[in-house]
Amino acid sequence: SFHQACSPFVQTARCYARPVRRKRKDFPSQLDDLSPTMLQKDYTNVPLVNSVDDVVRRLLSLEMASQKEKLKIKTEQLVAKVRRSPEDNGSFEVQVAVLTAKIRAMEEHLQLHPKDKGNRCNMLLAIDRRKTLLSYLRRVRYDIFENTCKQLGIEFIPPPLCKRRITKRWLVKKAFCKKVFEETQKLKAEERLKQRRERQAAMRAAKEAAAAAA
Repeated sequence: SFHQACSPFVQTARCYARPVRRKRKDFPSQLDDLSPTMLQKDYTNVPLVNSVDDVVRRLLSLEMASQKEKLKIKTEQLVAKVRRSPEDNGSFEVQVAVLTAKIRAMEEHLQLHPKDKGNRCNMLLAIDRRKTLLSYLRRVRYDIFENTCKQLGIEFIPPPLCKRRITKRWLVKKAFCKKVFEETQKLKAEERLKQRRERQAAMRAAKEAAAAAA
């Protein structure tokens, strides 16, 4: 039995029975259009970069950069398409562009690792957040919404209209919730007024103390 286990025929059969490793497919990426000679984001505006040799410049370029560094450049490109001014870093359009870059990066990651549940959960949360921002833009500034979707290549599908049967219980509940909300807003307004008066009194006391000391 020992000779049978070590015979060339058995060894050949074992090698033949090994599972064949599947070759990974090359999925298209949003980072494919980035030139490898581009500099990383942290070194773009550094004047000394133009005076370094080719080896150092290659180390500072996207050719040697990680996926995280490349994603920064792609995010900047998407933000530049929709921002209102060079100082605009927090508008709804900019937030949509940042979320779009993240969502596409997570989609590409899921194509290679479909069992990554944490990444899938984060992607769904980002999609919901982007949908909320786009819905607001569509309702308030339709021209900006249309331009944002066009520049970023987003196909927005509005949610279906929900028709709910109005009942007496639902009307009573809605009126109660509205009353609670109004009372809460009044309490908050009174508290803010009180805090503002206290700050004004403290500022007046400080000015009087400074004037007396002078």
